[in-house]
Amino acid sequence: MKTYDIVLIAGDGIGPEITVAVKAILAAAGAQIRWIERKAGIAALADGQDVLPEETLEAIRQYKVALKGPCTTPVGKGFTSVNVQLRQKLQLYAAVRPVRNLPGVQARFENVDIVIVRENTEGLYSGVENEVTPGVVMSMKVATELACRRIALWAFRYATQRRRRKISVFHKANIMKMTDGLFIRCAQDIHRVDYPNIEYQELIIDAGCMKLVQDPSQFDILLLENLYGDVVSDLCAGLVGGLGLVPGANIGEHEAVFEAVHGSAPDIAGKGIANPLALLMSAVMMLNHLSDQAGDDELKAVAEKIKNAYNRALAEGQKTRDLGGSLNTDQFAEQLIKRLA
Repeated sequence: MKTYDIVLIAGDGIGPEITVAVKAILAAAGAQIRWIERKAGIAALADGQDVLPEETLEAIRQYKVALKGPCTTPVGKGFTSVNVQLRQKLQLYAAVRPVRNLPGVQARFENVDIVIVRENTEGLYSGVENEVTPGVVMSMKVATELACRRIALWAFRYATQRRRRKISVFHKANIMKMTDGLFIRCAQDIHRVDYPNIEYQELIIDAGCMKLVQDPSQFDILLLENLYGDVVSDLCAGLVGGLGLVPGANIGEHEAVFEAVHGSAPDIAGKGIANPLALLMSAVMMLNHLSDQAGDDELKAVAEKIKNAYNRALAEGQKTRDLGGSLNTDQFAEQLIKRLA
């Protein structure tokens, strides 16, 4: 099997612990990976570097793919979010978060199988803020036709490749007629001209969220601008049990970063009880991405093997404490490795 060079950012808090578990599972499954280890977040600050060192960015540019654990950005101290910097500096414009029910995990809803596709580089997260006058501050929402069209095109291509049936756009164009209006016009154009075979709908975001929590099974792919996608992707994670059960990817034209989307959980760091599943699921997404890029069917088989192992382990009651089980991080990894076939 081909060996792949992948940048590894363990992160901080529980990041290093779950990273060790995921590396062990990938190795046991037969993935041939040479890890290029770099730092970000508190771990980088402790080493006398910026929260996102230039050498970390350069490594991702060189090797094209990274797996990232949770990274903490200090609050209220003038540091820009690690995640925001990664997305903007590498133009990782498509945030992708699949959300589905997992075997053996009790949730409020059944038959949830949603993919959230979020524009990742602009909107209110562009960071354009200023003080108009003392006591009055303003934040600017930025929308460009380039970014709106490319995320819509990415979503429709993804739907076609994965044989998904419908794209639903959540927006607030009734109020933000120019920014959200541009977003939905671009999606409409891509649908009408290039992908009329994909079912398409638009929902004002407040109504869309209500329908999500009434019956999430009616949705397939959700396409959203940056802030809405951030909020709705966490909402959807709650439908199946929380952020510890969903993977995440940030994909651009040249680079891709796969990450656990939950926090660094400093309150349980070092105790060996963290659930590595979200990072492992993100690693499976990463293997499938590499397989698609390289046409490597062996790697795709490894990804499927890991997915089958964690589905089987959960169905058989092998869970960490956050899911109602009793396993610690290493024990959970051991149970998955036993089920690799």
